[in-house]
Amino acid sequence: MRILVARWLILTAAILTASYLIEGIKIAGFPTAFLAAAVLGILNALLKPLLLILTLPINLLTLGLFTFIINAFLLKMTTGVISGFEVQGFWPAILGAIVISIINWALSVFIPERG
Repeated sequence: MRILVARWLILTAAILTASYLIEGIKIAGFPTAFLAAAVLGILNALLKPLLLILTLPINLLTLGLFTFIINAFLLKMTTGVISGFEVQGFWPAILGAIVISIINWALSVFIPERG
């Protein structure tokens, strides 16, 4: 349970950092980022594997870079669910997905896979 909460907080920190660094991403505050991280985590767990399978040919052609488009799409879907969280346009969504992915990866190195 502690690992799940730690990963949730890491994703929250990544979303807050992306909103600070990228001009087109706006967030109302920490509680909004916390809820956005929960929704984004659920979307990543449920939809991302299906989307990766459906877009496998284009993902192979782009050497995996299309995954950032999928992440941006899921980030935009999150803005539709959470009020107070807004991504204004395609490029801020792409940049936000890249920043969130990098921060999430970098900080997840310190969390073990299993408790």
